[in-house]
Amino acid sequence: MRPEVLAPAGDRERLEAALDFGADAVYLGGTMFGMRAGAPNFEAEALCDAVKTAHDRGVKVYLTVNTLPRSKEIALLPQFLSEAVNAGVDAVIVADLGVFQTVRKLYPDLHVHMSTQTGIVNYATANVLYEMGAKRVVLARELSLDEIAEIRRKTPEDLEIEVFVHGAMCVSFSGRCLLSAYFTDRDANRGACAQPCRWKYALVEEKRPHLPMPIEEAPEGTYILNARDMCMIDHIDKLAEAGVSSFKIEGRAKSAYYVSVVTNAYRMAMDEYLAHPNDFQLPQWIHDEVFKVSHRRYCTGFFFGHPNACQYYENAGYIANCDVVGIVDRCENGRVCATQRNRFFAGDTVEILAPGKPPVTLQLNELYNGDGERIETANHAMMAFSFPCETEFPAHSIIRKPIAEDTEDKTIV
Repeated sequence: MRPEVLAPAGDRERLEAALDFGADAVYLGGTMFGMRAGAPNFEAEALCDAVKTAHDRGVKVYLTVNTLPRSKEIALLPQFLSEAVNAGVDAVIVADLGVFQTVRKLYPDLHVHMSTQTGIVNYATANVLYEMGAKRVVLARELSLDEIAEIRRKTPEDLEIEVFVHGAMCVSFSGRCLLSAYFTDRDANRGACAQPCRWKYALVEEKRPHLPMPIEEAPEGTYILNARDMCMIDHIDKLAEAGVSSFKIEGRAKSAYYVSVVTNAYRMAMDEYLAHPNDFQLPQWIHDEVFKVSHRRYCTGFFFGHPNACQYYENAGYIANCDVVGIVDRCENGRVCATQRNRFFAGDTVEILAPGKPPVTLQLNELYNGDGERIETANHAMMAFSFPCETEFPAHSIIRKPIAEDTEDKTIV
């Protein structure tokens, strides 16, 4: 089975990014029952349009129905599922057994993918879910490659196996966390996590509340719950050989730029593997691409055993090395015509990233506005601009520039 690159689509713009940059499938949320309540998501009519757009380009759509709904919400589920089926989604992603049973009863032909929230860590559970009618299991993030391979060996061949391969990690087991609900009354299991694991903590003695003492687990700092981001870009071959059917990228709440770059990197890595399955060597430029989005320091999660280096103590923020300065609209008469996203200047060195190709570096010695007048800076939001260029790029290619000297260690621990 050809492994699938599965990309996040938090809204229409991010859906288009995933489609442009090579996703085989996308996962997205509706207005209810999804684990990313903060993302824009899709109303019923927008969901229909999204599915049609994806299907027209040969891409599957999976709808998240993976919260743990309370009793009063169950009555809303049939209508929500009816809208999903009418839209033509290819599968629903489910965590709750009551939701699972409702889907199977009302729409027995609709494929069900069991969410990572289910906590599937062994072949016995996977087999039970298969017997109940699940088409796919999204395994818990706490499994090693060897454990995934064992599950693959001891489950039916037509049960698909999906794992997260890139993006933010949760310090709690498969996302089952009560910290956010406890501190902020925002339930992580209902899509509203406030990420208190990213906060910096100190110890306070009851009678001295104004004298916080740092919790010094390590010299670097006190972000003791703060996980690194996962990145398995160098290990596509090992994941495929373990039997992974779908390579899932986290990030429905992240930017269209993130979706474009990371989807493109995994698309290119997968194509490289499929072309050379017995002698896979990841090109350096593909490895470097995942460092050109906003990210925390990377690790390989639990895939190679106990994650000794998966906590990130320095701070709770992100590393950002590039700014998107424009999106290509078209190329004509030896010029690139684009729309501005962030301020930049004539003379800047930029990279242009087109789907399926290494980035091209250019120095913009000449810069023109939408009226063809020469300018020194593109400083108006969404302004039209152009520059001469012999190379043609497809629409939606990304123009970006470094925002600082890149001194980051590209090692993934």
